[in-house]
Amino acid sequence: MSSVASVHSLWTVAAGAPGKIPGPHIEYAQLSPTLIVLGAAVAGVLIEAFVPRAARYYSQLLLSLVALAAAFAAVIGLAAGGFGSSKAHIAAMGAIAVDGPALFLQGTILLVSLIAVFTFAERRLDPAAHGKRVDSFAAEPAAVPGGAAEQAAVKAGFTTTEVFPILLFAVGGMLVFPAANDLLTLFVALEVFSLPLYILCALARRQRLLSQEAAVKYFLLGAFSSAFLLFGVALLYGYAGTVTYAGIAEVVSDGAKQIDPALAGTMGNDALLLIGGALVLMGLLFKVGAVPFHMWTPDVYQGAPTPVTGFMAAATKVAAFGALLRLLYVVLPGLRWDWRPVMWGVAIITMLGGAIVAITQTDIKRLLAYSSIAHAGFILAGVIATSEDGVSSVLFYLGAYSFVTLGAFAVVTLVRDAGGEATQLSKWAGLGRRSPLVAAVFAVFLLAFAGIPLTSGFAGKFAVFKAAAQSGAGWLVVVGVISSAIAAFFYIRVIVLMFFNEPKADGPTVAVPSPLTTTAIAVGVTATLVLGLAPQYFLDLAGQAGVFVR
Repeated sequence: MSSVASVHSLWTVAAGAPGKIPGPHIEYAQLSPTLIVLGAAVAGVLIEAFVPRAARYYSQLLLSLVALAAAFAAVIGLAAGGFGSSKAHIAAMGAIAVDGPALFLQGTILLVSLIAVFTFAERRLDPAAHGKRVDSFAAEPAAVPGGAAEQAAVKAGFTTTEVFPILLFAVGGMLVFPAANDLLTLFVALEVFSLPLYILCALARRQRLLSQEAAVKYFLLGAFSSAFLLFGVALLYGYAGTVTYAGIAEVVSDGAKQIDPALAGTMGNDALLLIGGALVLMGLLFKVGAVPFHMWTPDVYQGAPTPVTGFMAAATKVAAFGALLRLLYVVLPGLRWDWRPVMWGVAIITMLGGAIVAITQTDIKRLLAYSSIAHAGFILAGVIATSEDGVSSVLFYLGAYSFVTLGAFAVVTLVRDAGGEATQLSKWAGLGRRSPLVAAVFAVFLLAFAGIPLTSGFAGKFAVFKAAAQSGAGWLVVVGVISSAIAAFFYIRVIVLMFFNEPKADGPTVAVPSPLTTTAIAVGVTATLVLGLAPQYFLDLAGQAGVFVR
């Protein structure tokens, strides 16, 4: 009865003083990277509506590149201004954290997206259709595959320029995801970047039905994972009486001391905490692609247009691992003894599962998908370390991995036959004799995935395994090394196939790309070698960025 009276008195006080409701206090400068990207996405939608079709491609490409570069500059400005260290704080009325990990991950996402835009804009790989250059995306995505409307759109030489604002909306959501400081912001950011990705997966110009099947699978399984996450949010709110990360962490560590007397009957129930935490964790592990929440990964990677696969494989992992780190290190450090054994199990089956199943793959995109699952397991080893070194090693690994992944998928777009991209592994036989440069570049990326010394993959794995070993997870490192050895087998197998097998007479050709894709691949190779040969500066940078604001 007293709680009803107190609510009623609050209502009458608010009603009695209509001019006294406080306005929100938003730090626009500190949220500028996200605001720039989302503003450009809205501008891109307006370009689709009002700019003539002939001018849209160049307008959208220029807008996307300028927006992502400006947002990256804003992140650098914030980091230089001390917001990654001494001035780290919670902005936007407690919704967004501006700290080292958030800025590091946002910078990585923006750089990856900038390079992904180059692959999205590529128009020289497919032969010109009816005298007009075409890209990787369907001419009329809403039309029935093979129907009259699609044929008319292909004949007219249409290209799908709306992929650029859709990409920017996805990037906007990804920027908020690792910086979210309450569970509702986390969920909204998840939906903001997931929905554009579902659409992008369905837009392949070739193999339309496979692409649409991939999008439907991703959408349905993504809806399940979102539902799990949202139910977990509800249970955690029931446990702590708040959705803010700091509020939940306080109730977890102090138990019933902080509980409001009016809510004491329902709050502080450990069952709600454990089940709610597990459900939120499941939602994030789905996005990361960890076993057993990985089922969508190979089908979606294979069916989506390859530029989209590259972007998704690189950027989504960065955003999702950032959110996972913040949840475990800021919200649930008091539950460490409960979640660490579970994460041990997930990391082990993810490393071994991804590596073993990849051996059986005959499609290069599916092979890279299972490889990405194994890498999720390696990164989880760093997450389990529960130390500052663990955080910084995960940040470094994500940065290194994302550039290798983008470069590898950019190379896949170049190998073509009459049906489009030749993704069957058997068709890659002898590629090193037909096109030594492309095969050599792809070999560099494969060696980085395998973690061979002098590549970024080795530096990343070494940092993650070292952090795990120092935190007492020695057996996890042993499993990781065994998994790396298994994974090295199938990477080396592809290199042998390219360089030591005879090329087939009807084998694929390597298309000559425009400077756009060439730049994307060159950046990937450069980042792979620089982070492998001289990783210390970047490891130090990740180390400085490894402290969460609470």
